[in-house]
Amino acid sequence: MGSLRPFVLDDLFRFNNVNVDPLTETYGFNFYLSYLISWPEYFQIVDHPAGPVMGYIMGKSEGRDEQWHGHVTALSIAPEFRRIGLAARLMEGLELISEEKKGYFVDLFVRVSNEVAVALYKSLGYIVYREIINYYGGTSEENAYDMRKALSMDVHKRSVIPLGRPVECDDY
Repeated sequence: MGSLRPFVLDDLFRFNNVNVDPLTETYGFNFYLSYLISWPEYFQIVDHPAGPVMGYIMGKSEGRDEQWHGHVTALSIAPEFRRIGLAARLMEGLELISEEKKGYFVDLFVRVSNEVAVALYKSLGYIVYREIINYYGGTSEENAYDMRKALSMDVHKRSVIPLGRPVECDDY
């Protein structure tokens, strides 16, 4: 099924095949590098036995007190390797790291129109905490769901009580 391992610097030159999906946010080299330097434990990759990159996840820890949490910045699986459980496997790893860091929840942002991804995250126990208006700017000006999953530190599950109304991009 592929081997999961920490992302290393050379991987920055190997993972373009994964970013070809129009729903995948692609960032500049320096952005990826800053994550690799700042949160290396949150940057994981899955290699196919024959060599190509199957997928990756990158994230970080942020916040304070009861807002201390793990954040999924990017999760992407190459089209030919979808629907075999890689995304769930990568998410599980990020959640475990967030548990170890005593996070209260894990959150992520996903396009409202990305029904496949929204369904995946819901199947993994994530809820729609709130909708962010025009989160994805540019020509699409598309809304995002802020989805969350409570971790064991959040005994009362306060972090996943839905906000109940959309928020402006500048207000979140």
